[in-house]
This record gives sequence, structure tokens and C-alpha cells, in this order.
Amino acid sequence: MEPVSASTSATKPAEEAPPTTQPAPLRKIMVVATIAAGIQFGWALQLTLLTPYVQMLGTPHMWVSFIWLCGPISGILVQPFVGYHSDRCTSRFGRRRPFIAAGTLAVAFAGFLIAFSADIGHLLGDDLVATGEKHKIRPRTIGVFILGFWIIDFANNMLQGPCRALLADLAAGKQSKTKTAYALYTLFMAIGNVLGSAAGSSEGLYKILPFTTTKACHNECADVKTCFMISVLLLVVLVTVNLIYVKEKPLTVSIGKREKGGMRELLGALRELKRPMRILLLVTCFNWIAWFPFFEYNTDWMGVEVYGGRDKDMNVYDLGIHEGATGMMLNSIVSGGASLGIGVLARGLGGEKKLWGVVNFLLAVCLAMTVPISKMAKHLRRYAAVGAGGRALEPLPPPRVVKAAALTLYAVLGIPLAITYCIPFALASIFSTDAGAGQGLSLAVLNLAVVIPQMLMSAVSGPWDKLFGGSNLPSFVVGSVAAAISGILSITLLPSPPRDVKAAITGGGFH
Repeated sequence: MEPVSASTSATKPAEEAPPTTQPAPLRKIMVVATIAAGIQFGWALQLTLLTPYVQMLGTPHMWVSFIWLCGPISGILVQPFVGYHSDRCTSRFGRRRPFIAAGTLAVAFAGFLIAFSADIGHLLGDDLVATGEKHKIRPRTIGVFILGFWIIDFANNMLQGPCRALLADLAAGKQSKTKTAYALYTLFMAIGNVLGSAAGSSEGLYKILPFTTTKACHNECADVKTCFMISVLLLVVLVTVNLIYVKEKPLTVSIGKREKGGMRELLGALRELKRPMRILLLVTCFNWIAWFPFFEYNTDWMGVEVYGGRDKDMNVYDLGIHEGATGMMLNSIVSGGASLGIGVLARGLGGEKKLWGVVNFLLAVCLAMTVPISKMAKHLRRYAAVGAGGRALEPLPPPRVVKAAALTLYAVLGIPLAITYCIPFALASIFSTDAGAGQGLSLAVLNLAVVIPQMLMSAVSGPWDKLFGGSNLPSFVVGSVAAAISGILSITLLPSPPRDVKAAITGGGFH
């Protein structure tokens, strides 16, 4: 999910800077931004389906958070390397496009592994699962699925960094164009989220591709398979259109001394960070400590705390998962609408940093509200039948007031989500342009403030929730506190961007 610091030798600009290029036409910026829809379609499927699906395969709840470690780890390993080399790539196809193409091919391969994990697991020795049988441990299927999940996260990091850097290159250092580019990127992220969440919440998608139903993969599994196949197809089409329509001129100037890889360059950039970048990293860090528990557990929260499906074999848990996917779709619709009004909101509140601060307080309130909504759901819970000794057997779906409260929470969270996906990256690009730093490496620096909190929360949220009885609420409360801290830091410490900075952009132009 990159800021830029001004540095000296660590982020040294070109030794022979080319003339400042003119910003690309808005239509080309928009075409590049559409890639976000393809990327986010796949991310939305992961957010919607990963936690319940791997538990359906027999993975214990407390171990799910460790699976999510792949995203942060891939961000630390891949983005610095790709960012460094995409700033210096002298391919005749341009600096960013080769990495975008390679990332897309890797996503396609990983999507195949995820989609056909049950079939591959069966070929490797997993027993067949009877129709209607759930949560039978299938170790080989789990292994293939996790392998595909890790590869797709590595591939998405290879793809996202150059895509964002390409948007900054197209803006050519013009601050207003940079903000517009990232707002469009956020808009198409929201569109991808809507499509992915709608697919993840739908039943019977396998009927579109009947061959997805096999002996090892029944209807529910075939739905997951169909979703990921559609996701791969969408991304490949969007990237192909971009590679044909948006051309980069090859980089022909020297970019300083070449080094073996981007990690050394990244460490040098960190040592030379100026105060605006350090504050931006700090605010981003607390912001993502707040967001990650929600991304990780939101549909599970709906299935367990709101719908009462503590036994994952209960039908009510599956109903909650689908309702959570509907909530994520509402979240994405609101996020898309909010992305169109970021400029107006920023002007109304006195600047980007104040807007980010205000919506972080809104994020804190929303995450805290998961507690009273869960308590209300428990208080109003009804049961279909009662067993011997008065033991409840199967909870009924919650009353409308509970579902309305939960879905409203999802929708309102779309506002801070739009800001999170736009403002930090726009500020990073603006600060990096002012410092004469490479966009790819600068965004990799910002990415550290995104992935390190994710690693922290992935490592501790499962055991932390287990300590309080296996509920998702303890991690949400931690997220609420972190969001409030992020809001305070944004308003009080984060500097406003300089007036429309137009610095020379290292590299070629576009045609």
C-alpha cells in the first residue's frame, strides 16, 4: 500500500539531468490509473475470501494472521529492489513498463495456483472432500494456496510501485497534476474493490465457468476459483491496453553510480531523510497499525461477532462472511465517491494534512464502534433451536438494526480509506520531486511505513486476540488508538506541501 525524502548521495539525482518534461495529457494518466482496478480486484478477493477460506481448509484462527505476513515481507524485499532498478532501467521499452509487465505475468501465475489449489492439493495426495463437508484439514491444498498467496503479494508489489512511479513521472513534477493522478488511482482502486467485493460476496459464480467444478473443488471452492480467474483476466487486459497506449521514452542519462540492488540505496535514503519525510513516515505507520486489523478480520468479525457463528461450520457464519463482503462493496463505493472530492475536502479543511488528521479521527471512532455493535448483536441474538439443558444450537441472522449498524460502519470507513490511499502517496511524490529523488525509490521508502506495521500486527494480532478469548475486537481497539495517534500527529507535526513544486524529473518523457 513510499514518501520521499530529500537526500544527498543516497538519493542522488541524475548526473546529467534532462530538460524538464511537460505533464502528460490527463487521458494517459487516467489510462495508467485504471491498472489500480485490476490490482485491487485481486486484493478485494483476498480481503474478502482469504481469512474464511483458509479456515474452511482447516487452518486455526490464530494462525491466519501469520499468513498475512507475506504482504509486508514482500513489500520490504520487493519494492526497494524494484523501485531502485525502475528508476535506473535503460530498457528500450522505458523505465516502468518492463516491471509492470513482469509483475502482471507473476500475478497471473499466482492466480492460477490460488484458483486451482484444491485440485493441485488433491493431485499431491489430499483426500477428496464430500459435498457439504467443511473445515477438513487439507495440508497440501493449504500449502499450494499459501504459496500462491505469497507469490501474488510479491507480484503485486512488483506491479504497484512502478505503476505509482509512472503516474508521478507523467505528472512531471507539477503538484496539481500529481494530486489528480493519485486521486484517479484511488478512484480506480475503489472500482476494483467494488468489483472484487461483489464477486467475493456472490454465490453461484462457478456457473459462468462450469469447468471450475471438479471432484476436488465443489461449488463454494469453484466460486473462489472463478473469482480469481476473472481477476487475472481483468488485470491482463488493463495492463495490455496500457503497454500499447502509454509509451515511455528510454532513459539515456547516467543515474549516478550503480550498486547491486536497491536495499543499500534504501538504507542510504533512510539515513538522509529530511523532517517532512520522517513525519510522513511516522503518521503513515500509525495509520496502517489502525487499518490492518480491519483488513485482516473484517469479514470474520461479521461472521463471528455480528452473526454469532463462533463455530465456523455453522451456516450463519457463511451468511456473515457474505454480508461482510457486501459491506466491503459499500465501503468501496463510498471510497470511490470520496476520492472524487479529495481536493474540495482538503481546501475546505485547510490542507491535505488537516484532512488526513480529521479522517484518522473518524477511523478511530469507527474501529471503536465495532465493540458496541458486537455487544448489541450479542444482546439481541436469537436462536433457531435449543438443545438438551438449554444449550443453544444455531444462531439466527441478527435483526435488521444490527445489520444496518454494521453495514453503515463499513460504508463510513470508505471515507478515511480514500484519503489513506491518496494523500500519503501524493505527499511522498511531491516531497521527492522537491528533493530531486527518484520516484521509485522514494515510494519504496514510504512503503516501509506501510509494511512494517502490517508485519507487527500480523505477528501479534492472532495471539493478542486469543488472549482475550479469540475475539477480533482486541485488535480493533488497538487500531482505534493508533488511528487517534495518527490523526494528532498529522494535524500537529506533518508539514504542508510547498507551493506547486516543479522540479526536473530524472528520465525520459512520454509519447
